[in-house]
Amino acid sequence: MSGVTVIAHISDLHVTGDPARRARIRAVIDHVNDRAAGIDVMVVTGDITDDGTPAQCAEAAEIIGAARVPTLVIPGNHDRRPEFSRALLDGAATDLPLNRSAVVGGVLYLMCDSTIPGRDDGWLSDGSLEWMESQIATVGADTPVVVCFHHPPATLQMPFMDGIRQIGEDRLAEVIGRHPNVVGSLCGHAHSGAVTAFAGLPLVVAPGVSATLKLPFEGEGIVDTTQPAGIAFHHLDGFRLITHFRVVV
Repeated sequence: MSGVTVIAHISDLHVTGDPARRARIRAVIDHVNDRAAGIDVMVVTGDITDDGTPAQCAEAAEIIGAARVPTLVIPGNHDRRPEFSRALLDGAATDLPLNRSAVVGGVLYLMCDSTIPGRDDGWLSDGSLEWMESQIATVGADTPVVVCFHHPPATLQMPFMDGIRQIGEDRLAEVIGRHPNVVGSLCGHAHSGAVTAFAGLPLVVAPGVSATLKLPFEGEGIVDTTQPAGIAFHHLDGFRLITHFRVVV
């Protein structure tokens, strides 16, 4: 790989059919499109719809389809696999994990489905972890790997979200630890831009597009709809991940 890869990272769009929500999401896509010449790929880490209905999935596909950069998506706990697969992955309806991989600009992106149908917390199945391992082995040790999923596999000092995070994370950490070419993990779910470490590497949580969730000292309630939508821009310089956060007013 030569040069620096730029990744636009958004999450938690929660398409509802509401015109105001649609305008908010479109503003984020427009923000990316206006800078498309400098962006290599956009990853969307789940909760693309609010209820996973066919109508919401169709609207989400239309909005995301307007992006002028290669776009990779995974479901979140608010999405539903069969409808998501049909509308957003151009695949047959399935209840199986919607794992996908892509090599863009010399970087392997593992889009891992951490959802558990009918539940809000997350889990990567043994089959998904085996799939990850095989995908990394296929590209070889010289290819940088970015791992993406919806649920953070670590606590974020957000009591509500920490209660529905990704469980069984030690298994994921073991897989990542076996492959030095993994540069870090990207996720969503928390509706709060955050950076921590997982498996000794960066774990970056994208800000929420639809709304922001409050930290414990930020006042009553959990959801703050007064905050603007957010986006993360990741620069991958060789095997070093650099993240910048922006708001979209």
